[in-house]
Amino acid sequence: MSMDGPDALRALSQRRTNQVVFTTMSTIADWSAVSTRPDLDVAVIRPMSKNSSMGLGVALARPDVGVWVLDGDGSLLMNLGSLVTIANLQPKNLTLVVYQNGTYDTTGNQPIPGGGSLDIAAMARACCWPATVSFDNPDALAAGLDAALAGPHPLLLALKIASAPRRPFPELTLTPEYARRVWRYLDAHPAPSA
Repeated sequence: MSMDGPDALRALSQRRTNQVVFTTMSTIADWSAVSTRPDLDVAVIRPMSKNSSMGLGVALARPDVGVWVLDGDGSLLMNLGSLVTIANLQPKNLTLVVYQNGTYDTTGNQPIPGGGSLDIAAMARACCWPATVSFDNPDALAAGLDAALAGPHPLLLALKIASAPRRPFPELTLTPEYARRVWRYLDAHPAPSA
């Protein structure tokens, strides 16, 4: 069973407050359609596989700010070391949401290595993540998302998403501007003094 990507992200967006959200590839267009705070969204187009690493950097620099990373299984496969690094550093403000659809949607739906048998949540557990949750249908997502987000972090949410046709994403040169917009927000909202 699998879910529609925008519908799954809409459920997440409805629970968003002021988290910084990093998107890449397929999640860019899907999140843009449902985001409640586009001023805190960073579309990471280049480098495709570094979304989880960029989100980790912000989570470590600003532990007072929630960070959500919306990644694809194909993108994450190119940076599996980030699963180990995140598990080792244990940022309590990081949620990694993975579209698990077994394909590279943005380049034409080619199957990723491991295709339908790959289990991203099991890989994260093997790396000693404290919390991994998988959802493969909208009812389970609606019933379990609040508890997952309120639980231990870092959290990996694996969403079984139906593969979809190629989605448009922003001009490749815009990532620095998205990042500057979020940095300006963070500068204007400094971390509380310890």
